[in-house]
Amino acid sequence: MSDDQAVPFLSARSLALPGLRHAFFTRQGGVSAGIYASLNGGAGSRDIAGAVAENRARMARCLGVKPAHLLVPFQIHSAEAVVVNAPWAQDARPRVDAIVTATPGLALGVTGADCGTILFADMQAGVIGAAHAGWGGALGGVLEATLDAMEQAGARRADTVTALGPTIGPMSYEVGPEFRERFVAASADYHSFFLPAARAAHHMFDLPAFIGMRLTRAGVSSFENLALDTYADDKRFFSYRRSVHRKEDDYGRLVAGLVLG
Repeated sequence: MSDDQAVPFLSARSLALPGLRHAFFTRQGGVSAGIYASLNGGAGSRDIAGAVAENRARMARCLGVKPAHLLVPFQIHSAEAVVVNAPWAQDARPRVDAIVTATPGLALGVTGADCGTILFADMQAGVIGAAHAGWGGALGGVLEATLDAMEQAGARRADTVTALGPTIGPMSYEVGPEFRERFVAASADYHSFFLPAARAAHHMFDLPAFIGMRLTRAGVSSFENLALDTYADDKRFFSYRRSVHRKEDDYGRLVAGLVLG
Protein backbone atom coordinates (compact mmCIF):
# COMPACT_ATOMS: atom_id res chain seq x y z
CA MET A 1 0.00 0.00 0.00
CA SER A 2 1.42 3.41 -0.98
CA ASP A 3 1.56 6.32 1.45
CA ASP A 4 -1.33 8.20 -0.15
CA GLN A 5 -3.55 5.10 -0.11
CA ALA A 6 -2.81 4.73 3.62
CA VAL A 7 -4.22 8.15 4.51
CA PRO A 8 -7.73 7.64 5.92
CA PHE A 9 -10.46 10.18 5.39
CA LEU A 10 -14.16 10.65 5.94
CA SER A 11 -16.71 11.42 3.27
CA ALA A 12 -20.21 12.85 3.05
CA ARG A 13 -23.02 11.02 1.28
CA SER A 14 -24.31 14.28 -0.18
CA LEU A 15 -20.96 14.96 -1.87
CA ALA A 16 -20.62 11.53 -3.49
CA LEU A 17 -21.29 13.07 -6.89
CA PRO A 18 -19.94 12.39 -10.39
CA GLY A 19 -17.10 14.74 -11.25
CA LEU A 20 -16.35 15.62 -7.63
CA ARG A 21 -13.75 14.29 -5.20
CA HIS A 22 -13.76 15.30 -1.55
CA ALA A 23 -12.30 14.33 1.82
CA PHE A 24 -12.59 15.25 5.45
CA PHE A 25 -9.17 14.18 6.67
CA THR A 26 -8.60 12.93 10.21
CA ARG A 27 -5.38 13.29 12.21
CA GLN A 28 -4.25 9.84 11.06
CA GLY A 29 -1.89 8.86 8.24
CA GLY A 30 0.79 11.56 8.40
CA VAL A 31 4.38 12.06 9.51
CA SER A 32 4.12 14.64 12.30
CA ALA A 33 5.04 13.66 15.86
CA GLY A 34 4.12 14.53 19.43
CA ILE A 35 1.06 16.71 19.92
CA TYR A 36 0.84 17.04 16.12
CA ALA A 37 0.66 13.30 15.46
CA SER A 38 0.21 12.58 12.74
CA LEU A 39 -1.58 14.23 9.78
CA ASN A 40 -1.25 17.84 10.89
CA GLY A 41 -2.24 20.15 8.03
CA GLY A 42 -1.69 23.42 9.87
CA ALA A 43 0.88 25.68 8.26
CA GLY A 44 0.17 28.09 11.10
CA SER A 45 1.13 25.58 13.77
CA ARG A 46 4.61 25.30 15.27
CA ASP A 47 5.08 21.86 13.76
CA ILE A 48 8.10 21.14 11.54
CA ALA A 49 7.36 22.82 8.21
CA GLY A 50 8.62 19.85 6.22
CA ALA A 51 6.27 17.52 8.07
CA VAL A 52 3.26 19.74 7.36
CA ALA A 53 4.30 19.94 3.68
CA GLU A 54 4.51 16.15 3.46
CA ASN A 55 1.15 15.76 5.19
CA ARG A 56 -0.48 18.17 2.74
CA ALA A 57 1.20 16.40 -0.17
CA ARG A 58 -0.43 13.16 0.98
CA MET A 59 -3.80 14.89 1.18
CA ALA A 60 -3.31 16.32 -2.30
CA ARG A 61 -2.58 12.86 -3.69
CA CYS A 62 -5.77 11.55 -2.11
CA LEU A 63 -7.68 14.30 -3.92
CA GLY A 64 -5.86 13.55 -7.17
CA VAL A 65 -3.98 16.83 -7.52
CA LYS A 66 -0.41 18.09 -7.27
CA PRO A 67 0.55 19.52 -3.86
CA ALA A 68 0.69 23.06 -5.30
CA HIS A 69 -2.93 22.65 -6.43
CA LEU A 70 -4.28 22.05 -2.93
CA LEU A 71 -5.17 25.61 -1.94
CA VAL A 72 -5.70 26.51 1.73
CA PRO A 73 -6.14 30.20 2.61
CA PHE A 74 -4.62 32.13 5.51
CA GLN A 75 -7.63 31.87 7.82
CA ILE A 76 -8.42 34.80 10.09
CA HIS A 77 -11.90 33.97 11.51
CA SER A 78 -13.48 36.43 9.09
CA ALA A 79 -16.60 36.50 6.93
CA GLU A 80 -14.53 36.95 3.76
CA ALA A 81 -14.69 34.67 0.70
CA VAL A 82 -12.79 34.81 -2.57
CA VAL A 83 -13.05 33.18 -6.01
CA VAL A 84 -9.82 31.55 -7.22
CA ASN A 85 -8.90 30.45 -10.72
CA ALA A 86 -5.23 29.43 -10.39
CA PRO A 87 -2.77 28.21 -7.75
CA TRP A 88 -1.08 30.74 -5.49
CA ALA A 89 2.33 30.83 -3.88
CA GLN A 90 2.46 29.80 -0.22
CA ASP A 91 3.47 33.33 0.78
CA ALA A 92 0.60 34.83 -1.22
CA ARG A 93 -2.32 33.05 0.41
CA PRO A 94 -5.40 35.27 0.64
CA ARG A 95 -6.43 36.23 4.18
CA VAL A 96 -9.97 34.87 4.01
CA ASP A 97 -11.99 32.03 5.47
CA ALA A 98 -13.69 30.70 2.36
CA ILE A 99 -12.61 29.98 -1.19
CA VAL A 100 -14.59 29.17 -4.33
CA THR A 101 -13.69 27.93 -7.80
CA ALA A 102 -15.16 26.74 -11.07
CA THR A 103 -11.75 25.53 -12.27
CA PRO A 104 -11.32 21.75 -12.53
CA GLY A 105 -8.14 20.42 -10.95
CA LEU A 106 -7.91 23.07 -8.22
CA ALA A 107 -8.50 21.49 -4.83
CA LEU A 108 -9.97 23.85 -2.24
CA GLY A 109 -9.08 23.21 1.40
CA VAL A 110 -9.76 24.68 4.82
CA THR A 111 -8.39 23.77 8.22
CA GLY A 112 -10.12 23.35 11.56
CA ALA A 113 -9.59 22.07 15.09
CA ASP A 114 -13.09 22.44 16.61
CA CYS A 115 -14.29 25.07 14.11
CA GLY A 116 -16.56 23.90 11.34
CA THR A 117 -15.11 22.91 7.97
CA ILE A 118 -17.86 23.10 5.36
CA LEU A 119 -17.71 21.90 1.76
CA PHE A 120 -20.11 23.24 -0.91
CA ALA A 121 -20.90 21.97 -4.40
CA ASP A 122 -23.25 22.99 -7.22
CA MET A 123 -22.49 20.31 -9.78
CA GLN A 124 -25.05 21.66 -12.25
CA ALA A 125 -22.99 24.84 -12.52
CA GLY A 126 -19.63 23.17 -11.84
CA VAL A 127 -18.82 25.42 -8.88
CA ILE A 128 -17.43 24.36 -5.50
CA GLY A 129 -16.49 26.07 -2.25
CA ALA A 130 -14.87 25.44 1.12
CA ALA A 131 -15.37 27.48 4.29
CA HIS A 132 -13.94 27.62 7.80
CA ALA A 133 -16.55 28.68 10.34
CA GLY A 134 -15.95 29.05 14.02
CA TRP A 135 -18.57 30.82 16.09
CA GLY A 136 -17.35 34.24 14.93
CA GLY A 137 -17.35 33.41 11.25
CA ALA A 138 -20.70 31.64 11.42
CA LEU A 139 -22.29 34.56 13.28
CA GLY A 140 -20.53 37.11 11.07
CA GLY A 141 -21.71 35.63 7.77
CA VAL A 142 -18.91 33.55 6.25
CA LEU A 143 -21.36 30.88 5.09
CA GLU A 144 -23.52 33.37 3.25
CA ALA A 145 -20.39 35.03 1.84
CA THR A 146 -19.32 31.67 0.42
CA LEU A 147 -22.67 31.28 -1.30
CA ASP A 148 -22.44 34.84 -2.64
CA ALA A 149 -19.01 34.05 -4.13
CA MET A 150 -20.35 30.83 -5.64
CA GLU A 151 -23.18 32.78 -7.26
CA GLN A 152 -20.60 35.16 -8.75
CA ALA A 153 -18.98 32.08 -10.31
CA GLY A 154 -22.31 30.89 -11.76
CA ALA A 155 -23.80 28.71 -9.01
CA ARG A 156 -27.33 28.71 -7.63
CA ARG A 157 -28.04 28.33 -3.92
CA ALA A 158 -31.00 26.08 -4.62
CA ASP A 159 -28.66 23.64 -6.40
CA THR A 160 -25.88 23.75 -3.80
CA VAL A 161 -25.31 20.84 -1.44
CA THR A 162 -23.29 21.37 1.74
CA ALA A 163 -21.59 19.12 4.27
CA LEU A 164 -20.07 19.87 7.67
CA GLY A 165 -17.06 17.85 8.78
CA PRO A 166 -15.85 17.03 12.30
CA THR A 167 -16.63 19.95 14.62
CA ILE A 168 -16.76 20.47 18.36
CA GLY A 169 -20.05 18.98 19.52
CA PRO A 170 -22.82 20.52 21.61
CA MET A 171 -21.91 18.47 24.69
CA SER A 172 -18.29 19.66 24.55
CA TYR A 173 -18.65 23.40 23.94
CA GLU A 174 -19.25 25.20 27.24
CA VAL A 175 -19.46 29.00 27.05
CA GLY A 176 -19.89 31.87 29.46
CA PRO A 177 -22.78 34.34 29.73
CA GLU A 178 -21.14 37.02 27.54
CA PHE A 179 -20.89 34.54 24.67
CA ARG A 180 -24.58 33.68 24.77
CA GLU A 181 -25.56 37.32 25.13
CA ARG A 182 -23.69 38.17 21.94
CA PHE A 183 -25.78 35.68 19.98
CA VAL A 184 -29.12 36.59 21.54
CA ALA A 185 -28.37 40.26 20.84
CA ALA A 186 -28.00 39.37 17.17
CA SER A 187 -31.31 37.46 17.14
CA ALA A 188 -33.60 36.38 19.94
CA ASP A 189 -34.17 33.12 18.03
CA TYR A 190 -30.57 32.09 18.69
CA HIS A 191 -31.31 31.22 22.31
CA SER A 192 -32.37 27.77 21.11
CA PHE A 193 -28.75 26.85 20.34
CA PHE A 194 -27.82 27.06 24.02
CA LEU A 195 -28.59 24.64 26.85
CA PRO A 196 -27.77 25.21 30.53
CA ALA A 197 -24.41 23.83 31.65
CA ALA A 198 -23.50 22.46 35.06
CA ARG A 199 -21.77 25.71 36.03
CA ALA A 200 -24.05 28.58 36.95
CA ALA A 201 -24.67 31.10 34.14
CA HIS A 202 -22.80 28.91 31.65
CA HIS A 203 -24.30 27.18 28.63
CA MET A 204 -23.49 24.47 26.11
CA PHE A 205 -23.42 25.84 22.55
CA ASP A 206 -24.46 23.79 19.51
CA LEU A 207 -22.17 25.13 16.77
CA PRO A 208 -23.04 22.41 14.20
CA ALA A 209 -26.75 23.13 14.53
CA PHE A 210 -26.12 26.88 14.25
CA ILE A 211 -24.12 26.34 11.05
CA GLY A 212 -26.89 24.12 9.67
CA MET A 213 -29.53 26.73 10.46
CA ARG A 214 -27.59 29.50 8.74
CA LEU A 215 -27.08 27.41 5.61
CA THR A 216 -30.69 26.25 5.50
CA ARG A 217 -31.97 29.81 5.90
CA ALA A 218 -29.55 30.89 3.15
CA GLY A 219 -31.38 28.59 0.74
CA VAL A 220 -29.03 25.68 0.06
CA SER A 221 -30.36 22.47 -1.44
CA SER A 222 -29.22 20.32 1.48
CA PHE A 223 -27.10 20.31 4.61
CA GLU A 224 -25.36 17.21 5.91
CA ASN A 225 -23.72 17.11 9.34
CA LEU A 226 -21.23 14.28 9.85
CA ALA A 227 -22.00 14.71 13.58
CA LEU A 228 -18.46 13.94 14.75
CA ASP A 229 -17.16 15.72 17.87
CA THR A 230 -13.53 16.80 17.55
CA TYR A 231 -13.13 17.38 21.29
CA ALA A 232 -14.43 13.95 22.30
CA ASP A 233 -12.35 11.83 19.90
CA ASP A 234 -8.63 12.47 20.39
CA LYS A 235 -7.62 9.38 18.39
CA ARG A 236 -9.09 10.77 15.16
CA PHE A 237 -9.30 14.53 15.57
CA PHE A 238 -7.32 17.55 16.68
CA SER A 239 -9.07 19.94 19.07
CA TYR A 240 -8.01 23.42 20.11
CA ARG A 241 -10.19 23.37 23.23
CA ARG A 242 -8.89 19.96 24.29
CA SER A 243 -5.32 21.18 23.88
CA VAL A 244 -6.07 24.14 26.16
CA HIS A 245 -7.62 21.92 28.80
CA ARG A 246 -4.58 19.63 28.65
CA LYS A 247 -2.27 22.65 28.86
CA GLU A 248 -0.51 21.73 25.61
CA ASP A 249 1.41 24.57 23.97
CA ASP A 250 -0.06 24.11 20.47
CA TYR A 251 -2.37 21.88 18.44
CA GLY A 252 -2.67 20.29 15.01
CA ARG A 253 -5.20 21.18 12.34
CA LEU A 254 -7.56 18.99 10.38
CA VAL A 255 -8.09 19.61 6.67
CA ALA A 256 -11.20 19.26 4.52
CA GLY A 257 -10.99 19.57 0.76
CA LEU A 258 -12.72 19.01 -2.55
CA VAL A 259 -11.92 19.23 -6.26
CA LEU A 260 -13.75 19.23 -9.57
CA GLY A 261 -12.65 16.75 -12.22
